[in-house]
Amino acid sequence: MSEIPNHLRYTKDHEWVKKLEDGHVLVGITHHAQESLGDVTFVELPQPGACLQTNDVFGVVESVKAASDLFMPVGGKVMECNEELTDSPEKVNQDPYGEGWMIKISEVDLQSLETLLDADSYKLEVQ
Repeated sequence: MSEIPNHLRYTKDHEWVKKLEDGHVLVGITHHAQESLGDVTFVELPQPGACLQTNDVFGVVESVKAASDLFMPVGGKVMECNEELTDSPEKVNQDPYGEGWMIKISEVDLQSLETLLDADSYKLEVQ
């Protein structure tokens, strides 16, 4: 079974969300997603300032196996993108819940996080 941290929220599309103390959230893809993709070779992320709604495509991850769209788990404004992924996309494989984060978003309705899957529910999705 893939690693599934209990403190995160998840989507059925295999994105994770981490609420930060300042009210912003980080978004990335799960261990299961990166494992399914194989070696990540390219990550395309939105420009900071982009305002996106839940389920909007916010980027693309390409690997030796496939390309996969990334979907916004919650609506918000992109504050920051993980620029390190431009030169080191392998960080998505090496540390998907840490250095492999993708975007930081603001202006999030924090109650919408409650509609996402908790770790136990996500485990059922990937079994």
